[in-house]
Amino acid sequence: MGAQQDPVSTDLLDAYSQAVIHAVDVAGPAVVRIEADRGAGSGVLFTPDGLLLTNNHVVATASSIRVTVSDGRTLQADVIGRDADTDLAVLRVTLGAGAAWATLADSRAIRVGQVAVAIGNPYGFQHTVTSGVVSALGRTLPTAAGRLIDDVIQTDASLNPGNSGGPLVDTLGRVIGINTAMIQAAQGLCFAIASNTARFVASRLIRDGHIRRSYLGISGQTVPVPRGIARANGLALASAVFVTAVSSGAPAEHAGLRDGDVIVGLDQEAVTAVEDLHRQLDDRRIGVPTSLTILRGGVRRTLTAVPTLRA
Repeated sequence: MGAQQDPVSTDLLDAYSQAVIHAVDVAGPAVVRIEADRGAGSGVLFTPDGLLLTNNHVVATASSIRVTVSDGRTLQADVIGRDADTDLAVLRVTLGAGAAWATLADSRAIRVGQVAVAIGNPYGFQHTVTSGVVSALGRTLPTAAGRLIDDVIQTDASLNPGNSGGPLVDTLGRVIGINTAMIQAAQGLCFAIASNTARFVASRLIRDGHIRRSYLGISGQTVPVPRGIARANGLALASAVFVTAVSSGAPAEHAGLRDGDVIVGLDQEAVTAVEDLHRQLDDRRIGVPTSLTILRGGVRRTLTAVPTLRA
């Protein structure tokens, strides 16, 4: 007789399988294959009227873009806008009524260890699914443009060439990130741009076709603020932005900002996450003196910076 399988293990495996299957059933129909002049990638429809998110590097040099949707149709796509700084692009296709689209989750609610499912078209194999967990949050990732993307999600859900631009989803099928990169020499080191960053960038690209940003010259990540420190400094927030690096000669350096400072406010607005900082550093602040409220050694301080136009 063969060895009996532990019923508890079987139940857990079945539950995991059902969670992944549900995620794919919900989000899968919104995933598309993108063919550009010099390569291919993936994308995800995020509105009912045919707007889709992908990576900038998938479409950056393309003069013609074709999108294959889940029902097999191949459609011409138009570029609404691209942002090399976050490696994101928004395209539009004409789909007609009843098209599938995916919901963008709140990436601030993501937890390390939760199940993550990647859907895409690696090496041209359409609608390939891999699963794993969220391995880490708040990573920083360099783009081909030489910029650093903050607040990146690390996952061990396997990615391969062609996955770029496809969604990373939770077990409810909600998009928590846009898959963007893997480290080829390592296993289980893959990265996705957080959905809140994607939502903000997409809204600006839809409105303006491009993004003008003010520039401080820092890299940072979202971190929790201990209750005692928040209370001692009169702060009503649970998280803020930890400064991991300050660029030489940048406005932040001139203002006196240092590695290890924690930014909790910009003028009169609270900064609770990296995406808050991205949202607030818009074109209105270019050349305008701006107060930075920080914690240094657990003590609240105020600095003044003059952001410049991000080149």
